[in-house]
Amino acid sequence: MLYVMILPGIIFYIVFKYIPLFGSVIAFQDYQIFKGIWNSPWVGLENFQFLFSYQDFFLVLRNTATIAFYQLVFSFPAPIILALLFNEVRILLVKKTLQSLFYLPHFLSWVVVGGIVFELLSTQGIVNVVLGFFDVEPILFMQEEKYFRTIVVLSGIWKEIGWGTIIYLAAIAGINPNLYEAALVDGASRWKQTIHITIPMLFPTILVLFLLNIGNFLELGFDQIFNLLTPMTYSVGDIIETYVYRAGVLQGQYSMTTAIGLFQSVIGFALLWIFNRLARKTDQGLW
Repeated sequence: MLYVMILPGIIFYIVFKYIPLFGSVIAFQDYQIFKGIWNSPWVGLENFQFLFSYQDFFLVLRNTATIAFYQLVFSFPAPIILALLFNEVRILLVKKTLQSLFYLPHFLSWVVVGGIVFELLSTQGIVNVVLGFFDVEPILFMQEEKYFRTIVVLSGIWKEIGWGTIIYLAAIAGINPNLYEAALVDGASRWKQTIHITIPMLFPTILVLFLLNIGNFLELGFDQIFNLLTPMTYSVGDIIETYVYRAGVLQGQYSMTTAIGLFQSVIGFALLWIFNRLARKTDQGLW
């Protein structure tokens, strides 16, 4: 019965993850949609040579790496901190209500969230209205480059922080309560219990999720950036996914965009392998 239960998951990964891997050969072809994979001419590494000589690619790569770094620094710790705060709420009704409020944005699409962000940050939006009380001129947040990456990170945190706490709260619930009782007898405050018990016991979970995140370092997600991007912020907000959409879907450059995706996967695997090797030094890791 256990094997039957995991069968849908296995089928999903075979159909949508492993079989599409064979399509990566397009990166080494001059792929023509009417000829298909079998009849399209092979060009070797030409697509990669063109890719690395294309000036816009390095701009897109820099934007992707910069935003990914910001998300790793600010977005990744946010659910951990929130889960620790939830753990300190003792009134069950308040705790459940807060959790529900923080979970809710996860179920909104980025189309909806993007619309909310544009409304809040418009010249007539609530943010500029509040700034107006302090005699600050309206700011075009969504049209100015210097605000774009901050908006991306903060909107991502707002949308996913609640959902990200689920695994951490489950890990906290699995901590032996006897540890807290012993610490309480020794006179440890709630803060010291968190520092010396909760966080160390959470460390294996944090490390595994960090490794999973680092493996997707260059995969920011198309939906968020596409819905927040404006022509005035392309220089700081155009990332690999949005570039692939324009070049691959709109312009039909299938081989080059497949080469970009393959490059993206290789970098992700290399980062995952390196950080997993480092994690093994603490007797943790994915393998």
